[in-house]
Amino acid sequence: MLRGSRFDTATTDQHLLDTTGPSDWVHTDPWRVMRIQSEFVEGFGALADVGRAVSVFGSARIRPDDPYYELAVDLGSRLTEAGYAVITGGGPGIMEAANKGATEAGGASIGLGIELPLEQGLNEYVELGVNFRYFFARKTMFVKYAQGFVVFPGGFGTLDELFEALTLVQTGKVTAFPIILIGTEFWRGLLDWLEAELVGRRKISATDMDLITLTDDLDDVLDVLAEAEKSRLERGYHTA
Repeated sequence: MLRGSRFDTATTDQHLLDTTGPSDWVHTDPWRVMRIQSEFVEGFGALADVGRAVSVFGSARIRPDDPYYELAVDLGSRLTEAGYAVITGGGPGIMEAANKGATEAGGASIGLGIELPLEQGLNEYVELGVNFRYFFARKTMFVKYAQGFVVFPGGFGTLDELFEALTLVQTGKVTAFPIILIGTEFWRGLLDWLEAELVGRRKISATDMDLITLTDDLDDVLDVLAEAEKSRLERGYHTA
């Protein structure tokens, strides 16, 4: 961990993806493969025994006095009571709230952090934390060890995770994997646009919209997760 003047605002992802600068990347990129491999090995090792889990996403900018923060705390608690571990990005805001709910309920509270230009670190409610340098390694862990995504209002990072998950489900890369949006007022405009522009212009099928559940009710969240788990068992898929 580096802080203050020792903290480098350039990230490992930036060094890998940015094509500007000298050509020494030709000689260093092959060695980066070893670092990438180590991230997958570390993540697989840390999360192998997590069991049933749900990944929770949302804005890092939401404050503790925001109603969504309290809702995420409640969700973390209720997921724990239902036997799920709670996986978040490990940061502040919604992530902190979901981890807090899980920790205070005596459940498994997991944070998958990421190296960012601005210092962030894992929130105080994370009990099992893994820090990643590469987004793609981290994204794999969110999906591989979860039985579904619950997505609160958020920004670009939240949208990135949401559409990544939708693509994986739509293309059959993951199955019986519910994607639940919390916040009807926040998400309605986006869903209306998807209906009008993507379905309306035949860029996706009308049935693709069925991949998304929109609600403000945490009872709905638990019901959808339970139904997906039942579906997995009926198809013979392993459930931890």
